Amino acid sequence: MSKKATFLPLNLSLAPFLLILLCHLLSCAAVHGVQEKKILSLHNNIWSPMKSNEASSSCFSHSLGERKESSTTLEMKHRELCSGKTIDWGKKLRRALTLDNLRVQSLQLKIKAMSSATTESISEAQIPLASGMKLQTLNYIVTVDLGGKNMTLIVDTGSDLTWVQCQPCKSCYNQQGPLYDPSVSSSYETVFCNSTTCQDLVVATGNSGLCGGNSGVDKTTCDYVVSYGDGSYTRGDLGSESLQLGDTKVESFVFGCGRSNKGLFGGASGLMGLGRSSVSLVSQTMRNFNGVFSYCLPSVEDGASGSLSFGDNSSVYKNSTSVSYTPLVQNPQLSSFYVLNLTGTSIGGVELESPSFGRGILIDSGTVITRLPPSIYKAVKTEFLKQFTGFPSAPSYSILDTCFNLTSYEDVSIPTIKLIFQGNAELEVDVTGVFYFVKPDASLVCLALASLSYENEVGIIGNYQQKNQRVIYDTKQEKIGIAGENCSF
Repeated sequence: MSKKATFLPLNLSLAPFLLILLCHLLSCAAVHGVQEKKILSLHNNIWSPMKSNEASSSCFSHSLGERKESSTTLEMKHRELCSGKTIDWGKKLRRALTLDNLRVQSLQLKIKAMSSATTESISEAQIPLASGMKLQTLNYIVTVDLGGKNMTLIVDTGSDLTWVQCQPCKSCYNQQGPLYDPSVSSSYETVFCNSTTCQDLVVATGNSGLCGGNSGVDKTTCDYVVSYGDGSYTRGDLGSESLQLGDTKVESFVFGCGRSNKGLFGGASGLMGLGRSSVSLVSQTMRNFNGVFSYCLPSVEDGASGSLSFGDNSSVYKNSTSVSYTPLVQNPQLSSFYVLNLTGTSIGGVELESPSFGRGILIDSGTVITRLPPSIYKAVKTEFLKQFTGFPSAPSYSILDTCFNLTSYEDVSIPTIKLIFQGNAELEVDVTGVFYFVKPDASLVCLALASLSYENEVGIIGNYQQKNQRVIYDTKQEKIGIAGENCSF
């Protein structure tokens, strides 16, 4: 009895400690067992109030890249970090959502037009050549050498034709650095309107190369014109020039010489088209890089630099997880897009079900927020709210309808989000790509995914969910590779 008398008080004295330990173990089991979570810091990013007034440094005319065994890597930065101006992040983040919605609507129009396979309907849809560029949203730029001059180009996998502003220019927007002047380049050549290259424009822009001048004067140059629903446009003529990508020189590179350009282009020289048509940079450098390119989009939150690599030398990658590949979906009607087969998704380790899995979804560097078919989005939202509980809700904003007020938290534990593709390839969304900060002070933070309007629309994987991923485009073997990578240059 004496042993029991001394043992019982000892148990009672340890009870609070044991209870805390038990709760901790159960909590850890919830996180690391059924639920997978990551920690997101809410106030240690470039747009937090303590940092948002800092002026960004210009990254135009930065390093042209480095070469390693048949591969070339260029530095890639977020365009908003390259202006050299103080940024009102709150205004810019909110405006980006509104404009991104317009960009997606334009893409859906383009998809419907291409599916009808008529040039007339494509022209009527006012195809957005510049993808996200015209929307002044979250875009990424690189610097290349064109005819001996540094040019900063916005990277776009949703466009084919590469173009820059040219002298003489009838009407050009303000850009940082001088415009390209073909008259002072000994390697520049005109592309004529009766050439095969000129006729290829119908695939790249939706309009065939134009011949014939005004007032009955013959015109032999190949003119192009691309207009947008918001009034932005680019007009000019095709030419060929020596293009330097890092240490790799591409002779007779065909590009658009923009003589009249209008839009929200943010001071960049033009656009780099990484689509799949014959006039895209990928097709034109097939002999150099075997139809392979990849990128790692840096996180805007910490102002890091990412990389755009050409070639199939995997030693240039810095991936932290193994590369998993998924085949490109063969769809002749969407031949200029990169289409994947989305077979599933999981939230915090919980796999979801939807009748819309097994359908094609675009992967695009120009769209910001990922768009999912309504049935998939509903399943994602429902499961996310089950796991992310106890936080004050906030009103919806624009296209985002799952929002919270997290201003009183330093960091939060959020469920992981994984997109699963054919062949069991996975894209685990980086922790910085789960929430979108509508307000920099975290008083309005939303799940960075949105629903499409209709079930039969084509989903899009946006660049916000591609941050800190190595995405490999192998156009020759018709596959896409994905791996986690902390983007740095």
